[in-house]
Amino acid sequence: MPRPTFTVTAVWRSCTHVRQLKLGTGFVVIGAGISRRALATAAKVPQNLTEKIVQKYSVGLPQGKYVRAGDFVTIKPQHCMTHDNSWPVAMKFHGLGATKVYDDRQVVLTLDHDVQNKSPKNLEKYANIENFAHKHGIDFYPAGRGIGHQILVEEGYAFPGTLTVASDSHSNMYGGVGCLGTPMVRTDAAAIWATGQTWWQIPPVAKVELRGRLPSGVSGKDVIVALCGVFNKDDVLNHAIEFVGDAIPDLTVDDRLTIANMTTEWGALSGLFPVDEVLINWLRSRVLRLPQPHPRVSSDRVEALADLLQIGDPTLSPSEDAIYAKHLVLDLSTLAPYVSGPNSVKVMNSLADLAKQDIAIQKAYLVSCTNSRLSDIQAAAEVVKGRKVAPSVEFYIAAASSNVQADAEVDGAWNTLLEAGAKPLPAGCGPCIGLGVGLLQDGEVGISATNRNFKGRMGSKDALAYLASPAVVAASAVLGRIGSPAEVEGGIVSDNLQLVSAELPVDDSGAAAEDDAAAAPTQVLDGFPALIEGELVFCDADNINTDGIYPGKYTYQDDVTRDIMAKVCMENYDAAFGSKTYAGDVIVSGFNFGTGSSREQAATCILARDIRLVVAGSFGNIFFRNSINNALLTLELPALISLLRQKFKASEPELTRRTGLFIKWDVPNARVQVREGAEPDARVVLEQKIGDLGPNLQDIIIQRGLEGWVKNEISKSA
Repeated sequence: MPRPTFTVTAVWRSCTHVRQLKLGTGFVVIGAGISRRALATAAKVPQNLTEKIVQKYSVGLPQGKYVRAGDFVTIKPQHCMTHDNSWPVAMKFHGLGATKVYDDRQVVLTLDHDVQNKSPKNLEKYANIENFAHKHGIDFYPAGRGIGHQILVEEGYAFPGTLTVASDSHSNMYGGVGCLGTPMVRTDAAAIWATGQTWWQIPPVAKVELRGRLPSGVSGKDVIVALCGVFNKDDVLNHAIEFVGDAIPDLTVDDRLTIANMTTEWGALSGLFPVDEVLINWLRSRVLRLPQPHPRVSSDRVEALADLLQIGDPTLSPSEDAIYAKHLVLDLSTLAPYVSGPNSVKVMNSLADLAKQDIAIQKAYLVSCTNSRLSDIQAAAEVVKGRKVAPSVEFYIAAASSNVQADAEVDGAWNTLLEAGAKPLPAGCGPCIGLGVGLLQDGEVGISATNRNFKGRMGSKDALAYLASPAVVAASAVLGRIGSPAEVEGGIVSDNLQLVSAELPVDDSGAAAEDDAAAAPTQVLDGFPALIEGELVFCDADNINTDGIYPGKYTYQDDVTRDIMAKVCMENYDAAFGSKTYAGDVIVSGFNFGTGSSREQAATCILARDIRLVVAGSFGNIFFRNSINNALLTLELPALISLLRQKFKASEPELTRRTGLFIKWDVPNARVQVREGAEPDARVVLEQKIGDLGPNLQDIIIQRGLEGWVKNEISKSA
């Protein structure tokens, strides 16, 4: 099949500053670029901490290039972890023609999700994964050793100042130890196995300032439940988060890991805490806990990091004038114990309110990578000590790792929980992912220290699930209802404080003064268009999911032709979509486009219609990665969505509307324009600076996607 002459796919995250001016009856949007940011070719460029870490792990950057939010980069992460999905990744790896893992020290395999499943089929899969690891000399952790994310933290694969990825959404957790962690899909993991690298677009970065000191009885879990509940309008969707503020020195590393872990549920792609003395001292304790010499957590490495912190090494902190897309503030001194749910992380309730409602529970869970570390187990044990779990409740516990369980056994906390009547499970994901024993049944209510309480995730879709801290979960198990540790002691739940939070304006002074003319143009490879153009077709809806884009009934049919894929594209959203759109059009839609399942056909069916670019206010992250991996370009332009909704607000509603507006993407100069016609002199209604679509990402598009790029790289080295 010949290569396309028109190929586009790049999600431009909403990380540029835009001015909108009302002129006459229309709207003109002028992009001022990223404020106060020095040019890519400048000697010094202010960068936030996320950008600094990505800078270190980017490959193939032009000389003098400083990465910034919005840029597409090729990354070579320090480590890449896969778990029970390792065998599907291995099958994809073999399908690419790969025979050798590029860097056996980069890859880590863990078995953690379905460890209670002793069926021949699962045991065969586990054996295949173990054999693959041994064949390629990869670090391997068997079932029962623990949850992959916990292993990466306690074994030093996630190390401060590094970039580590995993084929799992809770890779954000590594940010709790100052490691930039972010999720990848299976194709990305296979690419890393085969070539050592994949692509990433640096998200807009939100600064989350934590002020004050946590009151007694309030934990890191309450912090992240509050953040999810207060800022619950997709405030940080597809953002990277950097935590700052005077509250951080008082947060333990375990609290930081819990908060970072659940930034996933908040909608973020990473959640990064700074390197500080608290973290250094925690690492020193890890040196004492782990057998030495250790390949990653050694005294020399930790003390070298401590020395860098002491001298104020600039790589460990953001530049003083770093740019952030948002600035959110939460005063921890105003927090109380909270419970999220039922069946939604973004529904926050005060424990005081729920305790008054006498909500009986049948199951309680102290499991998962979120809250099953030693301090969590100790907190729960302190509540149940000398007491028994209520007869009407089943209380399940599983340590985050076998090492954590061993430490809890030595401490006595594990046995305290068992003596109270808790039911032990092997170290692993288990009930959190809806696998193994102890799942919620029809009509039951459960309270859990896990990270997700989506409907049906932990068992029956007709059950109710709440999330809370380990101490509150343990107290509820003893009381037989949602309640407080204070009630276990015969006291009452404290009255709520008035929670204080805010969103502060970001400093975009000087944005208009950025001299784009001085920036070096982005190189454009042969075979990639310097200009990407097309008429905008507006699908005016938010949260168009993958079922709306590609009907689920076709997902597992292997004989669906390209013509049929093109015909059914978007039919669940609008049956008239096919008759209103043509090859070369550009789809533009609302926010969170492509949310839902991981089906790649949601991207490839759009390509089947010879539509090569989708523009939206924001994208579901899995759809975004599947798009690039299949050579469909994506571009985030929230200002365009606002403009279109204003323009057509008085018009007859249409699910699919031909707008008569044309987009032009100037790839070398990283700029987009929207005009009121295809003519060069047509009136410009929007102009905006975006991130660079670098040559490495262009090459992936030219090669028809990541798999094609990997095959090409393998052929070069053959």
